[in-house]
Amino acid sequence: MNMLHAVVLGALQGFCEVLPISSSAHLILVPWFLKWPESGLTFDVALHLGTLIALAVYFRRDIVQLVVAALDAVATRSLDTPAKRLPFLILAATVPAAVVGKLFEQTMEEVFRESPLLIAAFLIVFGVILGLADRWGRKRYGLSDVKTGNALTIGLFQCLALIPGVSRSGITITAGLMLGFTRESAARFSFLLSLPIVAGAALLKTLHVARHGIPAGEGLPMLVGIAVSAITGYISVAFLLRMVQKRSIAPFVWYRLLVGAAVIALVMAG
Repeated sequence: MNMLHAVVLGALQGFCEVLPISSSAHLILVPWFLKWPESGLTFDVALHLGTLIALAVYFRRDIVQLVVAALDAVATRSLDTPAKRLPFLILAATVPAAVVGKLFEQTMEEVFRESPLLIAAFLIVFGVILGLADRWGRKRYGLSDVKTGNALTIGLFQCLALIPGVSRSGITITAGLMLGFTRESAARFSFLLSLPIVAGAALLKTLHVARHGIPAGEGLPMLVGIAVSAITGYISVAFLLRMVQKRSIAPFVWYRLLVGAAVIALVMAG
């Protein structure tokens, strides 16, 4: 792993993990197109840690509020307010993806890493679904309106994010829009929902690397990857949450369609 690869892949992770355009697709397609070698587990840890740092810093106040609300709910043995219910709804919505991810993540990566055509197809198909949800969703509910059924539905949709080209943020925002939430509420719930998933993935991969050690020469690229991923991730969160307050998600839909079509054309051209 050289420094150029570390910077490019870190930026891809930071931007594409947050924006609804699929980081896993870009982290497979860009090295495939440029004929770069696989980055390996050590750098995968760096990317997840960078994303986690970006989310934790941006949503630090939300995290404190969630922890305080959860402790208050436990102390009072009551879930009588939306604030008290929200942390438990996020945890409940995390369970399906955590279970499915533990069982099938490795298989999914192996299957799709050699299938750019399938990744392109999923970029297009789920881009269209995101566009339809954005166009026809009722956009009337806020974060305080999230119910158990809503959270579990979004959590089940999140399981599809294991497929490169779907996008974790994309599919959870799609689910939120389909359920009638505003763009901003759907995006914010999506990001809060990502915190335990990204933290869990980073922890598991970090423990694996800790057991086997960091390969020689990988330490500095790993630190660069963490820094670039964290900075670009923070910028992306701020950008997306501002954007969805006033504008549609259509630019991301068109981007997905163009990238998918370009990959299909490249594959067909041989």
